Amino acid sequence: MNVQIQHGLPLHLRKDAAVIYWQAFGEKLGRVMGPPPRALAFLDRVIRADHCIAALDAKGTLLGIAGFKTPYGAFADGDPQDLRAVYGRFGAGWRGGVLRLLQSEVDNLRFLVDGICVAPEARGHGIGTLLIDALCDEGRSRGYGAIRLDVIDSNQRARALYERLGFEATGTATIGPLRHVFGFAAATTMVKALD
Repeated sequence: MNVQIQHGLPLHLRKDAAVIYWQAFGEKLGRVMGPPPRALAFLDRVIRADHCIAALDAKGTLLGIAGFKTPYGAFADGDPQDLRAVYGRFGAGWRGGVLRLLQSEVDNLRFLVDGICVAPEARGHGIGTLLIDALCDEGRSRGYGAIRLDVIDSNQRARALYERLGFEATGTATIGPLRHVFGFAAATTMVKALD
């Protein structure tokens, strides 16, 4: 498969990026961000094209995306106004409260990944590895000595990939009763040195 990695997301691929993101994280976020049409509308509204790396095929079809966080924002980051615009005042209120409990902070010492997603039909072709390599390059170019991501306990396939690529687990945090909302019980922080 011929894959092109590019920094940033072409504007005409925003909706495709929202779909791929939802395919990857919808099971985890569905009870909070659903129903799917609203979740996709929210993602289309908040995706930061300058906070990701895209994998495209030779025809320009989006195969995968890798988001990251900086002190200036994150790939899939919205504010209360964005939530109200899509979910209304009441829907935004409770969703915002629950999502704040799940969000991870910006890590000023390590380059922080904000989601890696590969389209279902493109999985198993090395695209995840290419995106992670590109994230590592991006972190190095920004002067970071390490890259960090979090992987949920139910995603063993992703964790195995990260371990193969040199990431090491540095800690696991449980989410307590929120496991009933998000469908996972814990997330493991994994770090890879970039020097």
